[in-house]
Amino acid sequence: MASNLNFNPAVKRKGFGLAIPAMVWLGVFFLLPVMIVFVVSFMSRGRGGSPVLPFTFANYERVIEVFRGVLLDSVWIAFLTTIICLLIGYPLAFWISTRKNQWVRQLALFAIILPFWTNFLVRTYALQTILGREGTINTLLQSLGAIAEPLRLLNTNGAVLLGLVYGFLPFMVLPIYASVERFEFRFVEAAHDLGANDLWAFIKVILPMTLPGIIAGFILVFIPTIGAFVTPDLLGGTEGLMIGNLINTQFKGQGNQPLGSALSMVMMAMVMIALLFYVYFGDRRRA
Repeated sequence: MASNLNFNPAVKRKGFGLAIPAMVWLGVFFLLPVMIVFVVSFMSRGRGGSPVLPFTFANYERVIEVFRGVLLDSVWIAFLTTIICLLIGYPLAFWISTRKNQWVRQLALFAIILPFWTNFLVRTYALQTILGREGTINTLLQSLGAIAEPLRLLNTNGAVLLGLVYGFLPFMVLPIYASVERFEFRFVEAAHDLGANDLWAFIKVILPMTLPGIIAGFILVFIPTIGAFVTPDLLGGTEGLMIGNLINTQFKGQGNQPLGSALSMVMMAMVMIALLFYVYFGDRRRA
């Protein structure tokens, strides 16, 4: 009976009708803006940075020739942020999921989610205060006599990396926690019975079975960080320039909207590559 319902034309038409509002929403507020940006990316720069005809490939050529370093730096910082979040988040998620005391587990999850209760911009400003020349770290080190002059912690790539890890670590912990929580530890016992030590049991049993959570966490961290704007702007200054900041400058004042649109399309292409990576490995895992 359920099989007949799946192929009932009336049910299919009803399901399509229910999906129309979502399709209209996505078309108006996602596909249409993307198409506009795509068209503008091939236009020339007019007065005040506005797009004008004729169409040209010069914007993409400039992206590759002039801003290639910023693109590579953005990918590198996003990748490094993701790896650090993985190295911190995997053991943390594993520790939380293996707590037998329900109160301890709930409290740890609460501590992971708690930063979301505060605006991301406010948290970034807090880090800016902590890392400043007269901030908490420099004041503490000077009071202890460890340093004579304040350290330059702010407006560096290290500050950007710290801010991104701090902001996006929960996005790595939660998917891995969901995978580990469903994990059957009897497989580890079976691996030990077959002669595997703890390391090989982790490599051959635990890691492959929790890989979906790792891949999901990788995508959830990598995609937002590659286009991050607030953290590089407030913590990195000119040295922490990333593609998101570069796009912002092209749409401000006497910028270059066609060039900014080309940068946006290149960034979107990077995001699509990451999503295809996720879909490919997700399909292999299900197979």
